[in-house]
Amino acid sequence: MSTQAATKWAIDGAHSEIGFKVKHLMITNVAGKFDKFTGSVEAEGDDFVNAKISFTAEAASVNTGQPQRDGHLQSPDFFDVAKFPHIKFESSKLEKVSGSRYALTGNLTVREVTKPVTLDVEFAGLAKDPYNNTKAGFEITGKINRTDFGLNFNAPLETGGVLLGEEIKLQIDAQLIKQA
Repeated sequence: MSTQAATKWAIDGAHSEIGFKVKHLMITNVAGKFDKFTGSVEAEGDDFVNAKISFTAEAASVNTGQPQRDGHLQSPDFFDVAKFPHIKFESSKLEKVSGSRYALTGNLTVREVTKPVTLDVEFAGLAKDPYNNTKAGFEITGKINRTDFGLNFNAPLETGGVLLGEEIKLQIDAQLIKQA
C-alpha cells in the first residue's frame, strides 16, 4: 500500500483534443471532435499507474466542420443532446503494458448506455511549461462500436453497403496540468 498522497491533475482544454473518425460511404473517413469537455486524474506516482480518470464531454459541442452534419449528430438520430447532454468516461484500471504504453479500461456512457471499453495509451512524459506548471501528455486511441451505445442511424446505399460504418476510431490528445 502506497503512503504517497494522490496528485490531482486536470485536463488542459487549450492543449487537448477529443477526436473521432467514422467511415462514410464505406470509402473515406469523416473526422470530428468535441469542443467542450472536462477531465480529472488522480495519480499516486508520476508514472500514472492505477490513476483514477474521469472525463465528461458536452455532446452538443460535437464539431465535424459542417454545421448541417453537426445538427444531425445532435438530433435524436444520434446523440439526442436534449435528452442526453453528456458523454462520460470513468476509469476502472490504468496499467502499464510496456515502456510508455498503457492500457486504460473503464466505463463509457453515451445516451445513458454504459459499456466497458479498453483504450491504448501512449504516455509522452512530463514537462514544465513557461509558467512553471507541470504538464503530462498522453495520446489515447481505440475503437468502439457506435451501435453498442444506441447510435443506430444508417441508410442503405443503392450500390450496396451503408452510409456510415459502425466502428468509431477514437483519437484523443490529452495534456494534463498538475493542480496545486
